[in-house]
This record gives sequence, structure tokens and C-alpha cells, in this order.
Amino acid sequence: MKLRKLNDNCYYLSGAVNVGYIVKDGAGLLIDTGIDDSTIKKVLKALEQENLPLNYCIVTHAHTDHFGGASYLREKRGIKLLAPKLEKALMENPVMEPVYLWNGAFPLKELRNKFLEGKPVEIDEILPAGKQEIGPFQLEILHLPGHSIGQAGILYERVLFAADAYFGGEALSKHIVPFIVDAEKTIDTLEKVKEMPLAGAVPGHGEFEDDITGTLEANLEVHKKLMKQISQIVETHNDKLSFDELLKKFLDGNRIQSGTLGQFLLYRTSFTAYITKLINDGLLKVDVEGNQVFISH
Repeated sequence: MKLRKLNDNCYYLSGAVNVGYIVKDGAGLLIDTGIDDSTIKKVLKALEQENLPLNYCIVTHAHTDHFGGASYLREKRGIKLLAPKLEKALMENPVMEPVYLWNGAFPLKELRNKFLEGKPVEIDEILPAGKQEIGPFQLEILHLPGHSIGQAGILYERVLFAADAYFGGEALSKHIVPFIVDAEKTIDTLEKVKEMPLAGAVPGHGEFEDDITGTLEANLEVHKKLMKQISQIVETHNDKLSFDELLKKFLDGNRIQSGTLGQFLLYRTSFTAYITKLINDGLLKVDVEGNQVFISH
């Protein structure tokens, strides 16, 4: 991982998943830990090579690519971990992610892998939204839900460590259908960040930009486009389709081929989030007939 300096105090380690870092008065604070022990060891090595300290770690949300290295950090280095309340509960009980992907039932072994279920880790302190003092750091913790229910962003000296509140352009194109659990809150979060007077931002996936307006607009456009696609599919099939038929047509229409069960369930979760918003907005309806769920106009 490459350590990139943003200003005198703010850095990030760029990789498949970015890790933020802030230093002040001889203390260091990490933002997220990467997916596993191997990743966090690379982070620690990069900091040690620059003689940078590490005392605290904030974990923004309970997806394993962001907290998978936290248990190593706590157990091997004694670093204090902080996280939002709900995300804390999930990190301490990470089986819950494959549980909710598997419709609430205990998951198949296939779903219990490091990409969907990180190592359980005890979080030392709940991190509420608002202005917080952690050691020498005066931070603002932002509630940025949508990608996960309790996701936090960290604002320091007008630099936003945004977690997965938005995706960089390359990541947005790669994933086609971004992972979200709540479409309405995803859009609200994007609009909220658009109004913030930032000096720049680091997404969980993508590069730092000093002006993220265009990237935020691209994210908004993708979500709106995908919801419009869903509505149009229903309209062109006699205004009614079963949930499974609609999901298949949606994925096929976006040329998505799920390679694994886990990947399919991640796409299904985003699709369900879009369906929920369309229903809540009065644009679609949901009914059960003949033991099938139907979506209609």
C-alpha cells in the first residue's frame, strides 16, 4: 500500500480499499483497517517506514473489507478501536452479514468467507455523530448511511474520509450496481456531502479529489438510472413481474453475471434497496400471489 500525503496532518494508504490516517502532536489515528491481517500488516509497515505513530483507530462501518484487520490491530498492537453503535454490534458479531444476505437464516458455509464475514473484534468505544475529541484530534463524525445502516465519515481540517458514502469513478464503473442497503439514505448522503465545503475527500474505493462534485453527481446518476431501469422493466412486462423475474431481467439488462452465490446476494441486496425506495415513493407496489412476490405499477 502506498502512503499518500494530503497535508501536514492527513494521509491515506491507497489500495483496493483505502485506509485513512491522521497525525498530530505525536499521536496517530487510523481510519479503517483493510480486509485482513495481511492488509493491516502492510499498513503498519508503511507507517513504521515513515516513523509515524499509531494510537487510535476508527472503523467506519462493518463490512469486512473495512474492518477485517481490526482484530489484529487490537490484539497484537493494543490499539484502541472506535466505531458507530450499530456497526460495533455487527463487527462483534460478524456472522450477521451473511445472515442478512441469506434472508435472515443461518448462512451456508459458502457465505462464511473473509469477503463476507470478517474476524470478530471487540470495539472499545461507541462513536456517536458530532464533534468529538479523541486524544489530540478534534474531529467531526458524520452519519453517512446508505451503503450500510450506521456508516460514519470522518471530517478533519475540511478533509473528508468518506468511507463508502460514494465510490470513485473507476470503482463505480467496475461494480455497475454499487452495494447499498438503503437507496433513499444513499441519495440523501450524497446530497449532504455535495453541500459540504470540503478541501477534498478520500473515498473507500478510489482516489483523493479536491473537488468531488463531479464524482458525487456520477454516483447520483447511477442510482437514479438503475431505479428508472427497474421501473421501465415492470412497465414493459404488462406492469407486473415476480420479484425473481424482475431481478433476473435487471441483472441481465446490465450484463451482470454473478460468479458466486455471495456476489449474487450482494446484487440482490442493492436491487431490493432500489425496489424499497420505488415502493415507498409510490412508483411501484408489492403483493403476494400464489406464494410468489410480485412487483407492479
